[in-house]
Amino acid sequence: MQAIDTTNGQPVKGGYNLFVISLIAALAGFIFGFDTVVISGANLPIKELWHTSPWFHGFFIMSMALWGTVVGSVFGGIPTQLYGRKKVLLWIGILFSVSAIGSALAQGPYMFSFFRFIGGLGIGISSVAAPTYISEISTPKTRGRLGAMYQFNIVFGILIAFLSNYFFKGMGGANDWRWMLGIMAVPALIYTVMVFRIPESPRWLLSIKKDLPAAKDVMLRLGISNVDEAMAAIQAADLHETKSGISSQFFSSKYSVVIWLAFMVAFFNQWSGINFILYYAPEILERAGLAAKDSLFNSISIGAVNLLFTFVGLYLIDRVGRKTLLLIGSFGYIISLSLVAWAFYAGAGAGFLLSFLLLFIASHAVGQGAVIWVFISEIFPNKVRASGQSFGASVHWVFAAIITLITPLFLDKDNGIFKDNPWPIFAFFAFMMALQLVWVLTKVPETKGVSLEELEQRLVK
Repeated sequence: MQAIDTTNGQPVKGGYNLFVISLIAALAGFIFGFDTVVISGANLPIKELWHTSPWFHGFFIMSMALWGTVVGSVFGGIPTQLYGRKKVLLWIGILFSVSAIGSALAQGPYMFSFFRFIGGLGIGISSVAAPTYISEISTPKTRGRLGAMYQFNIVFGILIAFLSNYFFKGMGGANDWRWMLGIMAVPALIYTVMVFRIPESPRWLLSIKKDLPAAKDVMLRLGISNVDEAMAAIQAADLHETKSGISSQFFSSKYSVVIWLAFMVAFFNQWSGINFILYYAPEILERAGLAAKDSLFNSISIGAVNLLFTFVGLYLIDRVGRKTLLLIGSFGYIISLSLVAWAFYAGAGAGFLLSFLLLFIASHAVGQGAVIWVFISEIFPNKVRASGQSFGASVHWVFAAIITLITPLFLDKDNGIFKDNPWPIFAFFAFMMALQLVWVLTKVPETKGVSLEELEQRLVK
């Protein structure tokens, strides 16, 4: 159905397809996922090539992208707020392209780490700008599944990275890892071109730039019904913030509830061990007794299960709600991580261990994976949404970087603290997920089907 301007009753020309522009923005997540996991295939070849210490390998080779992600997420809210969501999404593609080419051509560990840092900046900023943008162009009924498309693209990128690593393995001899990393330039450049087709966020145009005609034009072309009413609701929420006198003070008591919600959902996301397992999947499976090629192949099954159950999360998030998915995920985490720990402890075999790693991945995809970026992007008011998304994303990535940094000290089979058997790592993650279950039951509100402005009234006092 063509959108109608309620002011003059005339059809609006050049309408936008909400799904298509949400998908384009969410493609930042595809490159995010690809970049995050592609390093797993380069991990062991680079370790053998440059013969760095476990500490150097963990801090620079494996974690440098995550440190870039931390910086990008901490400061990504500033340009997203000042210059708009669309311009920032465009620069994300440029950063990814530079990182892919530079990493593939790097001749030493320091140059490699520098370009991985650049890619990390892109990941961090994308985790601020893309969910913020999608939440602001969505309707209450579609916000969950459209926002979760960002996570879907992350796990799709993860699967493609696992497949890419597997097929490039052995094709380039000692330099196959360069092909694994360099191929990411292709989707990064395609994404950059596609971003030119999307409009600016109407809520940013209205709340931050104060460009009412442009905001109304975008809303009409998005096909939003009762545009004047929608604009009035946004302006009323902005006026309420302005009258409070503290709208620019993000770390204030007024926002304490939403700040703590964002902190805890990001904190628990990483202490599930998800990035640890995705980054080190081939090495974990090798420790379970699989040969190197088999472990890389079985990593693909991790990516496939992640993608399949992300579809399940997309289907359920606007039906059963965010809190219910977090509860389902928490139970799955506890069961799977406990049995992975037992599998290592008892030497139960690679097949048994892999089956519960896959249960862990399924639990994450349905629970935290589907919820985190949607939840953080929708709980903050319009005027501080970019800052709130930046805060939640930075918490997520700080803990991701810490976990990835310290993992080699525990996992390394020659020098690690648990070099004989890494079962305590998984037991600890299971304990943290038991704590998450308590938090979800007692503190997490349901946000499905509620407009962003209504959520502000409920959560910000």
